[in-house]
Amino acid sequence: MDVSFSYFIQQVCSNPALAITTLLTLGVIFVNGWTDAPNAIATCVTTRCLRIRPAVIMAAVLNFFGVFIMTQLNASVASTISNMVDFGGDTNAALIALCAALFSIVVYSVGASLLGIPTSESHSLIAGLSGAAIAIQDGIGGINMGEWVKVLYGLAASLLLGFGIGWIVCKLVTLICAGLDRRRANVFFTYAQIVGAAAMSFMHGAQDGQKFIGVLFLGMAFCSGQTGVAGVIIPVWLMILCSTIMGVGTSVGGERIIKSVGQDMVRLEKYQGFSADLSSALCLLVMTVLGIPVSTTHTKTSAIMGVGAVRRLSAINFGVVRDMMLTWVFTFPGCGIISYVMAKLFMLVF
Repeated sequence: MDVSFSYFIQQVCSNPALAITTLLTLGVIFVNGWTDAPNAIATCVTTRCLRIRPAVIMAAVLNFFGVFIMTQLNASVASTISNMVDFGGDTNAALIALCAALFSIVVYSVGASLLGIPTSESHSLIAGLSGAAIAIQDGIGGINMGEWVKVLYGLAASLLLGFGIGWIVCKLVTLICAGLDRRRANVFFTYAQIVGAAAMSFMHGAQDGQKFIGVLFLGMAFCSGQTGVAGVIIPVWLMILCSTIMGVGTSVGGERIIKSVGQDMVRLEKYQGFSADLSSALCLLVMTVLGIPVSTTHTKTSAIMGVGAVRRLSAINFGVVRDMMLTWVFTFPGCGIISYVMAKLFMLVF
């Protein structure tokens, strides 16, 4: 399989299906940077450690490096996404189904983000790919349950680890700083939280960037007549392309989502914001190294809940938590059904 940039450009210009797949994939990456990146810097902004614009610029740069560096060091998350479904032996039909999956992700993610509710593009991606695979295979035979199990592990781990590590880190910080002067401690945590937000932005790019690199890589394989990408090394130019688009998307920002995550759910002080950022970044690092795709939104919000629980459970606004959970619960059937319908329609039309 030729993965050179010149060959890719040649195929995009000569194959409309690959051109559409590429545009949709880059569109999803852009939307992901736009809607998910605010979660990484929400606590840093709402505790007034950074203004929104500098925070967004920092997140854009760190998202870029997160995608680029971690994909070179460990691309197991991208491999998991690429091998999660089987679109069958007809690579032309598979490419059309992949287009439908990506289209459904854009529709679902944009619709949810307009309501100001954090979305999980990770789960939208998984649901979209699964719905399209079911449509093209006329059954669940196209689902690789071995890889899907990793998704279930990630769903549980991001919730439990995010909450647990958030609680532990915040509790330790509280005990360590109990005798310190509050004013000096706040000065320290102002800078510490900026570092934590930077780490969270880096790991957001590392996790979510790999997922969409895997999708675009799969589209390239279909265009080349191959049904999979096993054993093929992801080219550097693809990492740079996807990381750049995510960085641009991040620069758009998302003030409403920052407010939902950083203010409405739990009122945080600087040391709590640092604890939430550090714990969620650590959780994402572990999941990325293990090759388990997780939702950065799940992880960050769970960490914030854990931090809030150190003070008291009533510090958490469970109304906002409930709305977020309902959004996540609807993602799999909602995006999956849209993808299934669109895949059937695309295959009928094209």
